[in-house]
Amino acid sequence: MKGLMRELGKASSSGGKNKEQKVKTAAENYLIKARLLSQKIKKEIPGLPINDEGDLTLIIVLEYFAGLMEKHIDLVERRILKGEQIPHQEKLFSVFETYTEWVKKGKMHPSVELGKKLAITTDQYGLIVDYQIMEAEQDREIIVEVADRLQNHYKIASWSFDKGFWLKTNKELLELEVPQVIMPKLGRRNKEEGALEHSPSFKRLKNKHSAIESSINELENRGLYRCPERGYHHFQRYIGLSVAAYNLKKIGRKLLKQQREELKKAREKLRQAA
Repeated sequence: MKGLMRELGKASSSGGKNKEQKVKTAAENYLIKARLLSQKIKKEIPGLPINDEGDLTLIIVLEYFAGLMEKHIDLVERRILKGEQIPHQEKLFSVFETYTEWVKKGKMHPSVELGKKLAITTDQYGLIVDYQIMEAEQDREIIVEVADRLQNHYKIASWSFDKGFWLKTNKELLELEVPQVIMPKLGRRNKEEGALEHSPSFKRLKNKHSAIESSINELENRGLYRCPERGYHHFQRYIGLSVAAYNLKKIGRKLLKQQREELKKAREKLRQAA
């Protein structure tokens, strides 16, 4: 079955004449073998011994992956043999971590990225004051939820966003509570919008937003580039711990800097006294 899967992948990625027919033939062979294995598992599961909790756990795991196999067979048949366009929410990107999403940033390297989107909000000191794991959501869809959380705890003088957060209603709602909302428009700007985005105050606050890229990079270095935990609950906890590690390092760096400055001043006083 693994060999047939590789043959299907090779036919799909290569070119040449009659590619479509080659892909369909490879898919048919692969699905025949997959269905045989699926039928065998279904037939054997009721007769498997259950002598202890370990046996029961193995059967539960086997049934779980057998269900995912059925889903995979269905997706391959619909997509390749029937030519159906699979809705994004029905696609399966990982049989081990089924919550995985297709994150596509539109950049050259990598052009496609799998994982989960994470929205973070930092304050003027670079500390992460809020984060949210996005569930098949776009940036612009979470603005109101994030604003409600933050405005209950902080008095916000200015707030800067990426273009992906742009939505006219989002900007108008935020401007009711936040004096300066820096949200570059996505798409063509009219004369008034162009003048606003070229004003000195808008540019100054927008330039400060570039610090978020270094925060994202540092978060990756704190462990978020790849999560070794299994299960969504552990994934959520791992993100929380990574954010905490990021903030602790930021605070620790600041405290060490203050200590060095105090020691420097103390040495200077001793020199002057000597």
